[in-house]
Amino acid sequence: ISGALAAQGASLEDVYKVAKLTADNIVSVGASLDHVHVPGRAPPDPNSDEILAKEEVEIGMGIHNEPGSGRAVVDLPELVKRMLQQMLDSKDEDRAFLNVNSNEIVLMVNNLGGVSVLELGGITAEVVTQLEKTYNIKPVRTLAGTYMTSLNGLGFSISILNVVNTNIGGPSMLQLLDAPSEAAGWAAPIRKETWEAKSSETRGGSSAGNEDVKPSGLKISPETTKTVLTAGLQRLIAAEPDVTKYDTVVGDGDCGIGLKRGAEAVLKLLSEAQLSGDAVVDLSKIVSVVETSMDGTSGALYAIYLNSLVHSLRQQDYYGEATPKVWGAALKQASEALSKYTPAQPGDRTLVDALHPFVETLSSTGDVKKAAEASRKGAEGTKGMKASLGRTVYIGGSGFEQVPDPGAWGLSEFFLGLAGIKTSEPGYEMV
Repeated sequence: ISGALAAQGASLEDVYKVAKLTADNIVSVGASLDHVHVPGRAPPDPNSDEILAKEEVEIGMGIHNEPGSGRAVVDLPELVKRMLQQMLDSKDEDRAFLNVNSNEIVLMVNNLGGVSVLELGGITAEVVTQLEKTYNIKPVRTLAGTYMTSLNGLGFSISILNVVNTNIGGPSMLQLLDAPSEAAGWAAPIRKETWEAKSSETRGGSSAGNEDVKPSGLKISPETTKTVLTAGLQRLIAAEPDVTKYDTVVGDGDCGIGLKRGAEAVLKLLSEAQLSGDAVVDLSKIVSVVETSMDGTSGALYAIYLNSLVHSLRQQDYYGEATPKVWGAALKQASEALSKYTPAQPGDRTLVDALHPFVETLSSTGDVKKAAEASRKGAEGTKGMKASLGRTVYIGGSGFEQVPDPGAWGLSEFFLGLAGIKTSEPGYEMV
């Protein structure tokens, strides 16, 4: 603010006045998972009080390792709640030195140096949400970025500016904040209108568009479908640690979390929504959830495949119960559609190594259990298989010899759960 004012040619007296006025109307608090390590200085004694316990966060820690007001093991929502209470609780005489009473509030969430862009985005969203819900505050500007660091500090700070009149007959605080700047590290403020804007192209998990899906005439039992899908999804969720372990060896470690997130979102849908009993209508609901809950390459592939499956089911020249044979034929058509978007084939060490045998076996036999067994065999076969596609190709190393493909393993776990095959049955121990 003062820099923008100085750049406009204001007097030193006015710059000082506005800078002090701004500082007097800011309240700020930080939090960190650890003290910053200063280069050239010996690391602290592991047994000293300076070391925070695992998952412990120090609230109020300063950028020079000044001690905070306390330590706790809390999740992000609780941490943000406590930080905002320290800043905005007018009943706390020790800390309520600023009465945030302006109709215009500016929020800054600052990265202390060691927080990723992704994490900082999540932190900022949580702060904005709690400000509105708990304090009825909607910031007119939101700044989130790496403004003032503490080297590699594993934390962040929250600052709130009470926008007031500068009384210099010139630009307002907001106008000065919005002034263009080429300073390194300065991220432009986000306007309230921009933050609150919702893209009309984005569909929520309970998309209203599903209401327009026309019934296909392919009937499924809502109760059986929910039971079978739940079994498959729960088994997939339980397999997350193994999938993550395998992906840590041959990938970037996010495959298990992505599959788990998608499975949990579909489970939530099944617990809250009532299935219609029409295969196309109900699968369309699931597709919408998958599209909005899964990310990465596998998320895109699942979305493409399931959308193709919806289309294939609708094209089936059949009305009545959706039998395994009907599903098999539709799955085969969906696989052919997927091949237009990925060159992956059996033997390339991808999820296709588990998908292809399931589809082929189901379409030829109509037996879900045999199809699931074929899928698991395909997934097991990826252990030691040299990858032709995917992240494993350029990660290199010999890890592929010790573990199966994570995506194929996760998908086979879902199919085994879908077929009702228990982990304790012979031949299905984790590799």
